[in-house]
Amino acid sequence: MNDVDLGAVRAFVAVAEEGYFGEAAVRLGISQQAVSKRIARLEADLGLRLLLRSRAGAALTDDGRAFLPHARALTGLADQALAALRGRRGALRIDVLDTRLAPIDLVRAFHESEEGAEVEIVTSDGLRSARAALARGSVDAALCRVDGEPEEDLVAVPALLEPLHLLAGRGHPLAGLPRVEMARLAGATVWMPGNAPGSEWADYYRLLAEAFAVRIDASGPDFGYEHLAAEVGAGGLLSFVGEGTRIPWRPDIVQIPLVEPVPVYPHSLLRHRQNPHPLLPRLLAFVTRARPSFDPRRQWLPAPDRAAFTAAAR
Repeated sequence: MNDVDLGAVRAFVAVAEEGYFGEAAVRLGISQQAVSKRIARLEADLGLRLLLRSRAGAALTDDGRAFLPHARALTGLADQALAALRGRRGALRIDVLDTRLAPIDLVRAFHESEEGAEVEIVTSDGLRSARAALARGSVDAALCRVDGEPEEDLVAVPALLEPLHLLAGRGHPLAGLPRVEMARLAGATVWMPGNAPGSEWADYYRLLAEAFAVRIDASGPDFGYEHLAAEVGAGGLLSFVGEGTRIPWRPDIVQIPLVEPVPVYPHSLLRHRQNPHPLLPRLLAFVTRARPSFDPRRQWLPAPDRAAFTAAAR
């Protein structure tokens, strides 16, 4: 048996419900001859007679009556699948690592500035999961650090350079400073339990540590920002956070800008070349208008990130 054609099944359901080939043709928006051909093809594929034709209309055979509920189920499932896809296509699905990180502000600004731009936020595992999600179309864009050149089918657009801050307990010797020069951190240990091995952010902080003689301690489970803030506030620990990261407020911690140079974390907008979402060009235009520029005289970026963000400044 050949695979049944869904268009032929839909024609059969229309004739069965309307009782006439002509009425079915009007309902489907095709010619009566096309309806007849589809029914003939379906009967040939099934090897069964489904309809009896007469001047009085069309009547179901016993096989036709047995097949009708299944045919309705097939077309109903197809309609549900198409409706689900249309609904997903209505919203631009944007992947972010966490809704408490700075890229969410960029997405919100786009949503507020672009009338009628529906956005759906997806949180995942950064670049490692974004690549596959973009390839299969489960997300339309991702905001993450792209270390090096992306795959051939992916395009990265510089989106944000986020200054880093130092998170310290109020009892720490650096806590009273309005800003901390990177040279002051030489030999210091910075606790970052969320630095997952193999992640693009762990790689960034590894390069930062090498450049400024800082030791990164990624030990301990990552229990979230509340736990991080509590542990930093309770002891003599230090941690790095992005300027736009939403750290829970506590009276026993301070967030201090890092300077000379200012280490900046690079966020890029990653998309698939063949993604046809109608909102994607508007998001790209928005990001391009606010495109950041890397200033090597006062900022620091890892070497793999500099080319893209320096080119963005031209």
